[in-house]
Amino acid sequence: MVDRSEGFGERLLGQLLDRAHTMPPQLIAPLVAEEVRKIGGWDVSILLQDYDQVMLVPLLGRGLTGGDPLPIDGSWAGEAFVSETRVEYPVADGIRMFLPLLDGSDEVGVMALTLAAVDDDDRRLLRRLAGLVADMLVTKNSYTDQFFMARRREPMSVSAEIQWSLLPPLSMVTPQVAVAGIMEPAYDVAGDSLDYALNDEILNMAVIDAMGHGMNAAVLATVAIGAYRHARRADVALAELYEFMDAAINEQFGPDQFVTAQMARLDIGSGCLEWVNAGHPAPLLIRGNRVIEALEGAGTLPVGFGGAAPQINTRQLVRHDRVLFYTDGLVEEHETGGEQFGEERLIRSIEHVGPMTRTVQQMVRSLSHALMRQRQGTTSDDASLFLVEWRGGTADHLAEVDL
Repeated sequence: MVDRSEGFGERLLGQLLDRAHTMPPQLIAPLVAEEVRKIGGWDVSILLQDYDQVMLVPLLGRGLTGGDPLPIDGSWAGEAFVSETRVEYPVADGIRMFLPLLDGSDEVGVMALTLAAVDDDDRRLLRRLAGLVADMLVTKNSYTDQFFMARRREPMSVSAEIQWSLLPPLSMVTPQVAVAGIMEPAYDVAGDSLDYALNDEILNMAVIDAMGHGMNAAVLATVAIGAYRHARRADVALAELYEFMDAAINEQFGPDQFVTAQMARLDIGSGCLEWVNAGHPAPLLIRGNRVIEALEGAGTLPVGFGGAAPQINTRQLVRHDRVLFYTDGLVEEHETGGEQFGEERLIRSIEHVGPMTRTVQQMVRSLSHALMRQRQGTTSDDASLFLVEWRGGTADHLAEVDL
């Protein structure tokens, strides 16, 4: 009988952590497979989310089971990924288990394996193992191309390569706030980008859309995000942040190029939202799965045009309010000779998708894919979504340790 008690599990995970410290990326797969074998498991797969957020793609490596990509919608692995919970189902020789790989709250993928039988000791040990595997994948990802290449299901443009290298994790969840984003077309995005940082009680956010297409737009967006981060890390006020970005774009590219943007700050303790709108569509306030308001407010010129110091817009949120920021490619798309997609159809889509989803990650993914289907797969411009949910409360209990 295989020992899977908590004491054994602690030793196993400790050994794995000790070995992972200097483990080269290509040996993660055989290391994980070996650890699963020690607890009596087999047929191990590591499935990573693709860039389109449509499929879970198997990571290839010694000791791992390959196979075809699995759809996020309509598969056992996808259910574990979307629900962020363990999924089990019986197979001929035991129990097939799918465990979400979560780095914090960033969705990395799914680990799958088979055991002859499963009890609570197994579930506890494998949940912790999956968390450690996710951390290893994210850490090693910084100095290998192996995981990037596994996630790609089609060639990526140079402009998209630049944009993906700029992005933070596309989801973050804490007890007080949750965010999720998605960009289309994933393999050819150029001018759209987003960024966020949670500093103490303030969630800083930016969504930008650089003019043009291809490399020019990607370079423009890179400077805009770099200037935004530089000013944000200097802890300047929102109005000064806009002015710094504006000066950086103008000095580098001159008066003929610009970036539309929204820069926002959310106090996750009080729920007070502040934002500057520089030529972007108004964000949408969602409450109880219904869009109750477009957050219109004072605006200023796009970044790079030398606009006046912007007026700061404010709104007090109610707990569990969601605010959707998006770029104009989402609503301005239209078929030749047809009408633009428009804000009204976007709102109807939000209210249709909302009741069928639970988390911000699910809502953003489902909404983006639903909108793409409604546009018959047409995307002549970048189209990005960034959703934030204010939950309120406190996270202090997470700093308490019970022994």
